[in-house]
Parts: sequence; C-alpha cells; structure tokens
Amino acid sequence: MASMMEGSAHSYPRIGATLAVAEYFAPQPTATADLPDPEPLLRNLTRGMLEVLAGVREVEQLARWLAEDPYRVLVTRANLAARARSARQVTPTRPVHSIVSVRTCEPADGIIESVIVVSTPVRTRAVAMRLEGLDGRWRATSLALL
Repeated sequence: MASMMEGSAHSYPRIGATLAVAEYFAPQPTATADLPDPEPLLRNLTRGMLEVLAGVREVEQLARWLAEDPYRVLVTRANLAARARSARQVTPTRPVHSIVSVRTCEPADGIIESVIVVSTPVRTRAVAMRLEGLDGRWRATSLALL
C-alpha cells in the first residue's frame, strides 16, 4: 500500500513551490495609474461608516471595500453603538453630516492615506483611512473614526 501511495505521489506534476502557489492566489497589488479616482470611494466609505455606527446601515453593505481587520473593527464598534442606543432607548436615525474636506497623500504606488473631516450639528470629527490597490480596485485596509 505504501509503495502504491508513493507511486501516485510521483504521477502528479508539481505546479511549483507551495509559496509560489499561495502568492499567485493572494490579492495582487495594483498600481495607482490602473485604479479609479479614490475620492468618491473615500467619501462614500465615510458616509457608510457613519451610517453603520448610527444603526441605519448594515456593516455587510461595506464588506466589499473593507479588508478583514477594518471590517472586524467596524462590526465591534457598531455592536457597541447599538448596545448604547438600546440602553438609552434611542432609536437609530440617519446622521446629519457634511464632508468638509478630503486630504490625501500617496506614500507608495497603489496606496492612498487620507483624512476626511466631517461636520455634524454637534461636533466635527475626522476619519482616517488607508486604501490599497488590490486586484484592480481600492480596498480600505485601515479605518478609524477620530
């Protein structure tokens, strides 16, 4: 039986090293020149994040544009915000805000770091976001509401 297994192992062609296969199927970096203008995505992700935290949008609607870590952080903050609203018996309402400014810089090709200043009737806040070009589209790899 062992000799039969050894023989069958040699009958399949090797594709390459395991690392090379993993790299092939991993997200591929994309150059900035091959990506669309990031500003509309920065504005829409900011609005979406504020709506998620206000309880009027589901986090899953933003999943396509978020990497795993910022998605997890946003789910956690949304759950905490929902608990706080529930404890105070406050119903979710759509946030009233306006985007005051969007500042971006490009520390490397295919990477955009940005700060979006958002004004609400009560206070002004900033959203820090990092977008990386992966698989031909922008994806947020870091997201913070300050």
